[in-house]
Amino acid sequence: MLDFAVFLRRRTIALVAEDLPFTDADLSFITAVGRERAASGISFAAQRDVLRLHHSLTLREVDEAAGRHDLDDVMRTLAWWPAQGLAAPAAYTRGYLLGQGTILSEVDRVWQLTSLVVADDPAAAELAGILAVPVPDRPLVVVCRVPGETRLPDDGPSRTEVSRQLLSRQRIPLRWAEPGEFVAVVADAAAAARVVEDFGESAGLPAAVGASHATRGGVAAAFTAARELSRVAPVRTAPGTVHYLTDLFAEVGAIRLPPVDGWLREVAARLAIGPRLVGTLDALYRNDMSRLRTAGALNIHPRALEYRLRRVRDLTGLDPVSVRGVRVLSTVVNRALAGLP
Repeated sequence: MLDFAVFLRRRTIALVAEDLPFTDADLSFITAVGRERAASGISFAAQRDVLRLHHSLTLREVDEAAGRHDLDDVMRTLAWWPAQGLAAPAAYTRGYLLGQGTILSEVDRVWQLTSLVVADDPAAAELAGILAVPVPDRPLVVVCRVPGETRLPDDGPSRTEVSRQLLSRQRIPLRWAEPGEFVAVVADAAAAARVVEDFGESAGLPAAVGASHATRGGVAAAFTAARELSRVAPVRTAPGTVHYLTDLFAEVGAIRLPPVDGWLREVAARLAIGPRLVGTLDALYRNDMSRLRTAGALNIHPRALEYRLRRVRDLTGLDPVSVRGVRVLSTVVNRALAGLP
């Protein structure tokens, strides 16, 4: 690394003096060094630290070397740097990302790409091109949250195997952000629905799904929003519904306001007194409050359904089919199914 740093310093001095860019030979050599560093096992974070240190030291050395009469030279160096100085780290990073192909599996590299995408890291574009995994300009970030007690068992498909199956169906950025959180970056709502369906089939696990659209250059914010939505979305045995802020704005707002959060907990506690009331209300709202379809979905007599709805009114003071009842009780139901107390 010291020899490489000396090479870069000398070439920079020579090129600044003549106001020339790095040559193709220079960039090829720098790319080859990046490849070698990746093959030797240096982590992505470590190689980024090396680049940062090189730039910091170079600028400090320019300042330290300058005398009282060297202002023109310093300004010429600083003018050259933005236009030409970034070519070297770009070539090094490209070489490093190419070199990782010799030590990392494709799934691991796609996981790394996804981490870069949801962090708004500029290196994501380079790696996406190398892997031929397209990243939309304004993507949709999808987060599937798997409850802690139902995560992938040791004797079931591994997270790597699930990711490999999904990649065979859709060539998109995806990864497990943590043991119980799966992340995918897709182009639109249709692609989001497909990846959630594929995830459910491949993992065979219940999950809650949240998604958020990114603005240009704002994938990190969309990832944060999708993660928050997944934590208040209802857990389904066969995940298929993708929830957006328009679906769960009340649930998101409630967890941010302690008084509202506490009040909804009280309503949920009253519902818990009656058996199967949360499931009944969930079926009612998922069937657009059609009593006939709800009774069929629950496999109970319509009279039994009416009894349960009266029980809800008695316990909470809310009519489940009134405007106020729907607003409050649907939020309580989703919170309960999400696992929130």
